[in-house]
Amino acid sequence: MSELATKIDAVLKKKDRQVWSTAPDASVYESIELMAEKQVGALLVMEQGRLLGVLSERDYARKVILQGKSSKDTPVAEIMSSPVIFVSPQHSVGDCMHIITDNRIRHLPVVENGKVVGVISIGDLVNWVITEQEKTIRHLEAYISGAAT
Repeated sequence: MSELATKIDAVLKKKDRQVWSTAPDASVYESIELMAEKQVGALLVMEQGRLLGVLSERDYARKVILQGKSSKDTPVAEIMSSPVIFVSPQHSVGDCMHIITDNRIRHLPVVENGKVVGVISIGDLVNWVITEQEKTIRHLEAYISGAAT
């Protein structure tokens, strides 16, 4: 099976499933602090288990900094990206790459039965493809060298 046809659930199983989130009424400043602490580029905006939006570094740069707003006085709900573009665990790596590219986003929540089960980043997808291609190359090299002896 091609690495692009792999279901996103397989990618989630290989990574830390920790999902970092913030509340819509939290200040942008608090949320940016959390992003820095957790070394992530985006947070899901959640309320009572419901996914309301995504807050990314790009949202901060474009909707706070460039508009001269105060990150301490601006609630996340005012600048988050919404509605949320998300996928299910059954989407393929290729599907997710297209969705991320077409929508110019870097983070993609994975939702199953209305519940967030993970977040996939463009970096996760690229790493998956590279790792799977390296495995295929090693397998082919072993096959060729084994067949030649």
